[in-house]
Amino acid sequence: MIRLTYLLISAFTALFLASCIEDGFDTSPSSQPIFSVDTLDMGVHFTSQPTPTRRFTVHNRHDKLLSISDISLRDNGSDIFRINVDGFAGTEFHNVEIRPNDSIFVFVEATLPANSSPTLTDNTAHLDFTTNGVTSSVILLARGQDVDRRRGETITTDTYWDATYPYQIFDSLIVAPGATLTLGPGTILHFHDKAYLRVYGSLVSDGTTEAPVNITGDRTDNVVGDISFDLMASQWEGVHFAPESRDNTLSHTIIRNTCSGIVADSLSQVTFLNCRLRNSADYSLVSRYADITLIGTEVTEAATGLFAMMGGTVKANHCTFANYYLFSALRGPALQFFHYDADHDNESGMPLLKADFTNSVVYGNGTDLSEGDFTGTDITFRRCALKSEGEDDDNFISCIWGEDPLYATVREDYYFDYRLLPDSPLAGKADPLLTLPEAATDFYGLPRLPSPSIGALQQTAPEERPH
Repeated sequence: MIRLTYLLISAFTALFLASCIEDGFDTSPSSQPIFSVDTLDMGVHFTSQPTPTRRFTVHNRHDKLLSISDISLRDNGSDIFRINVDGFAGTEFHNVEIRPNDSIFVFVEATLPANSSPTLTDNTAHLDFTTNGVTSSVILLARGQDVDRRRGETITTDTYWDATYPYQIFDSLIVAPGATLTLGPGTILHFHDKAYLRVYGSLVSDGTTEAPVNITGDRTDNVVGDISFDLMASQWEGVHFAPESRDNTLSHTIIRNTCSGIVADSLSQVTFLNCRLRNSADYSLVSRYADITLIGTEVTEAATGLFAMMGGTVKANHCTFANYYLFSALRGPALQFFHYDADHDNESGMPLLKADFTNSVVYGNGTDLSEGDFTGTDITFRRCALKSEGEDDDNFISCIWGEDPLYATVREDYYFDYRLLPDSPLAGKADPLLTLPEAATDFYGLPRLPSPSIGALQQTAPEERPH
C-alpha cells in the first residue's frame, strides 16, 4: 500500500511538473523573438583573414519562456560566417530557450573569400530563427576588400605603388638608402599593430585633392557602437625619416592613428603640402635637427604635444595646429621648442632652431606654446592666431591673440573638422603677401587668394556644428 501510494504520488508529481513546464512556454505562433537588427552590417574587411566579432541581441518580450526550435545559416553562409549563440559555438542550434523578458547574444565573425578584384564584394547570408513554427531571419552582411600584403618589406630600388589595391603592412616597410618609394594618387597603406615605416632613402607621396594618400592602421571596424577605429591612436608605430634622408615630399597625404607619430631625424628633409598628421599617442610630429616645411597642413590630436622642434629649420605657412585629443589628458603644449638659444643649448653642437610660422593658427585644449622667451632667437610668428593672451613684439608680428577660431570640430561628438565656421575671426584675415605660391589652394582645392584665411583650410564649414 505504501509503495502504491509512493508510485501514485510520483506519477502525480511528474504530471504536475510537466504541466508546469508546458504551461511555462509561450507556444503561440504570434509570440516571436525580437531582434536588435534586421541586418547585421559588419562593414568592410580584408579578405582571407578573420574579421572582428560583431554581435546582435535576441529579445523575448513576453511573460513566458520562448523556445527557438532551430537556428541555422542558409545561402551557404557557414562557408563564410561563424556563429556563437548564448556562449555556444556551432553551425546550427536547437531548442534555445530565452527566459521571460530577457535576451541572449548572438556573436558573428567571418573570413571573407578573396575577390580577385580591387572592387568590394558583398558577402551575405540569412541566419534563420524558427520559433513556434514561424521562421524569422537576420541578414548577415560583410564587404570584402582584397589587399596586397607585405611582410618585412624593404624597398631597395626606385619603386612606384599605385592605388589598385590597398597595402597591408606587417612588421615593417623600409625604404633603403638611395631608393625612392613613390605612392601614387589614392594609394592606401594599412599598417598592422606594431608595424612601422622607416625611410633611409626618399618617400614621395603624390596625393591629390580628388585622391589623397592614406597611411593608417589596419582596423576598419568600430571600437564600440558608431565610434570608428579611425579615432583611435596607437594602432601602429608611425613614420621615421632616418638621419640624412632627403627629398621627402608628401602632398595631400593623411597619416594617422600612430603610437609615435612622424619623426624626422638629424639632417633629414621633409616637405608636407596640404597634409593631415593626426591622432598620435605621443607627438604628431617631431623634428630633430631636420629641415621641415609645412604648407596648408593640419597637425592635430596628440597626447604629448602636436609638434616638438629641436634645432634645425622649420617653415610653416597656412597651417592648423589644434589639439583636441580624446583619450588622455594632454601632457604638453601644442608647439614645443628645444635647442633654440644659448639658455636652451643642449650642447649637441648642432645649429640652433630657426622657425618661421606664417598665416597659421595654434588653438585647442591645453596651452599653445612651451614656456620661454624668444627674444633674440630665430623663432617668429607672423600674422598667426594664438590661444595665448599676449601682445606683438619682434618675434610675434601682427598676430591675433586669444580668439577662438571657431573650428567645426565637436569633440564630445567625436567629430573632428578643422574648417572654420563662416563667422570665424580668422576667415579672410591672413596676410596675402605671406601666402606662399605652393599654398595657392587648400586640401579641398579651394583657392586662398585674394582673401586668404588663417590656418590650413580656406573652405569654410556649414553654418552650424553637428549635434
